[in-house]
Amino acid sequence: MKRILALCLFMVALGVTAQVSANRFFYELTYRPGVEVDSLHKTMTILDVTKDKSLYRDFLMVSQDSLLEVEMEKMRKSGTFKDLSKMFKTPKFSYKITKTYPSMDIRYTDQILQDVVGYEEKLKLDWKIQEEKSMIGEYSAQKATTQFGGRSWTAWFSTELPMPDGPYKFHGLPGLIVKISDSENHYSWELKGNKPVADFQEISYSEKMQKEFGGGRGETLMVERKRFEQMYEAYRKDPFGSIRSQLAQVPHDAKMPDGTSVAQMLKNQEEQLKKFLNENNNSIERSAPAKTKK
Repeated sequence: MKRILALCLFMVALGVTAQVSANRFFYELTYRPGVEVDSLHKTMTILDVTKDKSLYRDFLMVSQDSLLEVEMEKMRKSGTFKDLSKMFKTPKFSYKITKTYPSMDIRYTDQILQDVVGYEEKLKLDWKIQEEKSMIGEYSAQKATTQFGGRSWTAWFSTELPMPDGPYKFHGLPGLIVKISDSENHYSWELKGNKPVADFQEISYSEKMQKEFGGGRGETLMVERKRFEQMYEAYRKDPFGSIRSQLAQVPHDAKMPDGTSVAQMLKNQEEQLKKFLNENNNSIERSAPAKTKK
């Protein structure tokens, strides 16, 4: 019964009824954040499926929207400033991945300090479908393997969910990927549930606020993948490097509306960002990208 319901939800998301614009699949991601870190971390990620494309991202990007919207409205009405950064958790993964249907062309975007930068690519994953089958959660699934990003991957896909899609960039199997992990167990995704989303928003409320008040580029800067990797590497080495000259112009005695020293706030933010980037250096893709489609 649950599998039938899941299929019905999928059909709804594909436009059988206009009341639902997306179907949200919840994937629990278990991962090893750093190459020198032994412990495994967990976070919830989502794959939002519409009739035209899918969007994969960290669930925290959207789960805190309602609370943020309420707090912003309180600030507008009272005319007072409140540092909301202390109330909200920062997503472990800031990138978003869009796959366009039916071509499955990929658009990858990420936050590089104040700017959103991205690239587009066409990936062809060379899947080897095995005879082995197993129950993964509620779904009857079949095994498949591939090589991607310098890692060996084992996936389990289910034709009960007839979509050639999955978490992150994974796609191309005759059914939704319900579980996938690399041979070293550094990264593992498992489907934990799904639900229809009637008010699907590709851009979260927090992202809209960032564009309005953050002083960033506003529009996404699309570059070649090689250029993106160069920009991200420079960002890892010196997170505030692109705005260093601007920071030098901030008066030493400048204060935030709540009385906090601007200089100290920026220093704290830079230190926290450096620490985060240093501790999260175990990339999913640690080699050249997979073959492009011909």
